[in-house]
Amino acid sequence: NGSLSPRLIWEELCKYEEEIENNDSTYWLFFELLWRDYFRFVAIQYGNSIFQLGGIQKREYLSEENQGLFKLWREGKTGVPFIDAAMRELLYTGFQSNRARQNTASFLVKDLKLDWRLGAAWFESQLIDYDPASNYLNWNYIAGIGNDPREGRYFNVLTQAKRYDPLGDFVKYWLPELQTIPSTRIHTPFLLNHVEQTFLKIKIGEDYPNLCINQNKWRAIKNHQ
Repeated sequence: NGSLSPRLIWEELCKYEEEIENNDSTYWLFFELLWRDYFRFVAIQYGNSIFQLGGIQKREYLSEENQGLFKLWREGKTGVPFIDAAMRELLYTGFQSNRARQNTASFLVKDLKLDWRLGAAWFESQLIDYDPASNYLNWNYIAGIGNDPREGRYFNVLTQAKRYDPLGDFVKYWLPELQTIPSTRIHTPFLLNHVEQTFLKIKIGEDYPNLCINQNKWRAIKNHQ
């Protein structure tokens, strides 16, 4: 938010590596500072195109108009714990990790098939570290209308959840209503049958939302199983 300049961070990183060590953490901090400048230069090059539906590529972008789905996404009530936990963290704190931002954005764009600008505007209104170039060009990237060498980039949120929150600690912190669900089932509560829900003392659809999309047609489920 402007409290520290990127030059100061860069200088301190160089000092740390020279006096102590270089490691994965210092590498990624340098890397993200470079991304920050890169996005600013891209924004200068393309101007207002970064805010348009077709993005900097000016590509056709098809989306659905569903304010109900968008409301569930922004309030963390999609029925997908990894997404809901991240969206509630954003709602309560104004922050999400980079990994969470990529997953929640991908879910909005690729799974819910909503207008990416809805998500970008919501992040703009909530993030304490909001930056126009970084925010909108990252959304361009996720929506497939930005600078990305890979076509059709898709984040399988169930695979990502299992990899980055294997025990469900993050999910259970932000979704305490799921505390009784074991780690092996924490990311797919929508698969719990009636007997399992009774045993775990949770009712999907009341204590925690039903899955907001068609389970049988959901790409993430098909690829995850």
